[in-house]
Amino acid sequence: MPSVDSRSRRRVLVAGVTALAFSTRWSAALAALLPTPEQTSGPFYPKVLPLERDADLTMLKGHTARAAGQVIHVAGRVLDDDGKPVAGATIEIWQANARGRYAHPNDTNPAPLDPNFQGYAKLTTDAEGRYAFTSIKPGAYSTGNTRRTPHIHFEVAGGHDQLTTQMYFPGEKLNASDQIYNAIPVNKEGAIAHAVAPSEGMPSDALAFAWDIVLGAQGGSGQSLM
Repeated sequence: MPSVDSRSRRRVLVAGVTALAFSTRWSAALAALLPTPEQTSGPFYPKVLPLERDADLTMLKGHTARAAGQVIHVAGRVLDDDGKPVAGATIEIWQANARGRYAHPNDTNPAPLDPNFQGYAKLTTDAEGRYAFTSIKPGAYSTGNTRRTPHIHFEVAGGHDQLTTQMYFPGEKLNASDQIYNAIPVNKEGAIAHAVAPSEGMPSDALAFAWDIVLGAQGGSGQSLM
């Protein structure tokens, strides 16, 4: 059984993300309702989905330690290309840990796995199309002679639309050299989350990001498989 402290920490984190999701501070950041760019799913979608798939990837049931790395909170909405919220959309997310390692048998990165990191979540948007989750900022990792910039994979299904994409972080130096990000032909800015101030209830050292996902006719996908 998790300790009282770990359960309390989990409630605070989830409450903080929920508060951010209900905020409207970031609504103006959506640019002209251009569809979110389509991206490759990469080779590290989990072969076996973990039993735990909730919105807090930093704490596992039965564990007392949090995942290593910078805690982040991500919240946003799923919208159609008319700006209407997509209620009941399914969102799968998966990512590397803070050291850039995926919990996948084909990941040859020598960095260690994190036994306290969930690495995957499955979410459903509410009546206003909102979603939110708590995670760890993923680390960059090498792909041959290049390094992939930090990113989180998303698979979104809502209504008649489905989108595979990746969310990037603002201000990352590696964004400028990331081949997959730079292969986006239209609306590259739409793949980058917006930094926002942490909401009440979040740890003061946490980073908070807002990212709206717009479904619709896609502008093309990256060609690499990472």
